[in-house]
Amino acid sequence: MRTELSFATLAGIETELLAVLATDTQTAKGPDAKPAPLLLTNDKAVQAAAAAVLASGEYKAGANETLLLHAPAGLKAKRLLIVGVGKQAKVTVHSVRNAAGTATRFAKPRAIRELTFALPVADSLPIGPSMRAAVEGAFVGDFDPDTYRSDRKDLSVRSFTVAAGAGADKSAVEVAFGEGVIVGESQNFTRSLVNEPGNKLTPTIFGQRAAAMAQEAGLACEVYSTEKLHELKMGAFWSVSQGSAEPPALIVMRYEPKGVTDGPVLGLVGKGITFDSGGISLKPGDNMEKMKYDMAGGAAMMGAMRAIALLKPNVRVIGIVCASENMPDGKAQKPGDVQTAMSGKTIEIINTDAEGRLVLADGLSYAKQLGATHLIDAATLTGACVVALGMINAGAFSNDDATFDKFNEALATSGEKFWRLPLGDEYADMIKSDIGDIKNTGGRWGGAITAAEFLKVFAEDTPWIHLDIAGMAWVEESKPYIAKGPSGVAVRSILEWVRSYGK
Repeated sequence: MRTELSFATLAGIETELLAVLATDTQTAKGPDAKPAPLLLTNDKAVQAAAAAVLASGEYKAGANETLLLHAPAGLKAKRLLIVGVGKQAKVTVHSVRNAAGTATRFAKPRAIRELTFALPVADSLPIGPSMRAAVEGAFVGDFDPDTYRSDRKDLSVRSFTVAAGAGADKSAVEVAFGEGVIVGESQNFTRSLVNEPGNKLTPTIFGQRAAAMAQEAGLACEVYSTEKLHELKMGAFWSVSQGSAEPPALIVMRYEPKGVTDGPVLGLVGKGITFDSGGISLKPGDNMEKMKYDMAGGAAMMGAMRAIALLKPNVRVIGIVCASENMPDGKAQKPGDVQTAMSGKTIEIINTDAEGRLVLADGLSYAKQLGATHLIDAATLTGACVVALGMINAGAFSNDDATFDKFNEALATSGEKFWRLPLGDEYADMIKSDIGDIKNTGGRWGGAITAAEFLKVFAEDTPWIHLDIAGMAWVEESKPYIAKGPSGVAVRSILEWVRSYGK
């Protein structure tokens, strides 16, 4: 998708579709209360073109509610699309992101290939953050998962222009616009990886995709396999891969800004299970095909590393993805086995389907060995987290309040929803093993928390955040602003957390 920036007046822009935002200002209640939509633009011609239909009471400006006008009077645009952002008191820049995605997805099936999005004018919507959010939202909206359909038609919006208005601060707007392009493309890069089936994205190919991205973005990248795992004594990681005919991949990406030789080193560790059958503890057959996205945490780290390389924060970053299949052949690990992790800790395997924490255990240890002073991991780790939080929030855990506070502040920019869940000695007791140091599962109750406690053992005293994105990595039903399928969740939040150390 080609992206452009315009400072022209809206009335004079020639485009197939001009999208403007509207908010619901209605305060009256009762059956006789009439909708009171308000356009978020100062352009008199646009206001005049939409005045009659807005006064009719047909349109409420609810969140992502659309209204299309053909041949709008006084405008050079062929069509005028009004996109609602909901109640005026609740409108944020994240509403703008979703509205831009909604406008993009409105255009796609109607063969509208050129879209101009008018940046909203409102005191609660600062122009820079709104600009970045609008561009990100357009990229998110333009993605569809039908990669392998033989009759696939290219319905992409080919040209997306943001109209900032004649009085906008050009330099500030251009910076925000450029950031939006980088972040939107990086999120879609992650989504494209998560969308790949297991036969098209083996651990080896995952490593190749990482290396190609790194070369393009300017990152250092090494991809290792079985021999390196044995050399590093990564017994936990290797135990997951030993049941597969596909070799594992240990992917290491490095971002080292010029002139930065001290300060923190951030370690980003992602679970990269390219297909998860559950191993000997075999999963039920229903929906097992979705287990291709069990590498969404690793893909999020790749997307974040791409954005980091292009936005260039002044902090050193190491990205590690532990990629493997989890398969049930004659060489697969068995319930009851004891594995020795890179750290030397011994792990009793209770359930071979609790494999993500095993690969992350060695990934966290390796990140520390490479010099990471702060850690963040991301994984589609537990169904228990989905039970706890549904598909509204992803789970977050941390052993350090100051480190988590930075992540929580990052959410104000990313717009993603994470909910912090507790840790504690009582939960840690649930994963103590009679035969080894710890068990790889603490049972049904508090499953997301005991999984985090397992990872905490390997983070040790290093400030650490764990993101359980199991419920948010895949969009089960299409929404007006995003297609059903991979979401690319956590890319924006991880990026902003990293940038908070490099300002």
